[in-house]
Amino acid sequence: MELPDDIFTEPEDVDPETLANLGPLLRLAGVWEGERGVDVNPKGDGPETRKYYERIEMQPIDPQANGPQLFYGLRYHVHINTREEDITFHDQVGYWLYEAATGLILQTLAIPRGQIAIAAGHAKAGDKRLVVKAERGQTEYGICSTTFLDLAFRTDSYELTVDFHDDGSWSYVSDTMLMVKGRDELFRHRDHNRLTKIAEPDLNPWAKIVRGAA
Repeated sequence: MELPDDIFTEPEDVDPETLANLGPLLRLAGVWEGERGVDVNPKGDGPETRKYYERIEMQPIDPQANGPQLFYGLRYHVHINTREEDITFHDQVGYWLYEAATGLILQTLAIPRGQIAIAAGHAKAGDKRLVVKAERGQTEYGICSTTFLDLAFRTDSYELTVDFHDDGSWSYVSDTMLMVKGRDELFRHRDHNRLTKIAEPDLNPWAKIVRGAA
């Protein structure tokens, strides 16, 4: 990446309407449900496959600037249950971000078992597929885990592929490559599901202010 001479001055002509500036992320905005999730994860006696139900809420945030760099984005929350038990199977929060000037898309994620990551890719408005990746050891788009997870279930890489469908739904395949203690080969921890919209997104706070004043 080539830095500009001025790394401090933020853009002045910023549109307060995030939903109008999400580019390829626009089709993710809203509240979604999916009942066809499948998770393949490592266990002591071999891989375990479980089906799951998922709810994802993605709401627009106000524009965010790093000096001249400008992001529009969505704040998201993923909550997953299985049919076998009511307690939470997986919980995850983070942001999807889009930089229109470069086509950069980012997914940040945090899970309450002591792991965070930032995954990156590139896309443009109208694309039917998004792909973001993160790798352990990278200081830009990497993965950070607790000591226990790093020693017992080391995450070497993460890749998420999102496909948008003509009926308005979208699906994903998430591949996390794990080195499990005592094993000789990496384990591919895979999740996939298809999501259907159940509610439209809200407006971001700045857009609400502007519309209320208009």
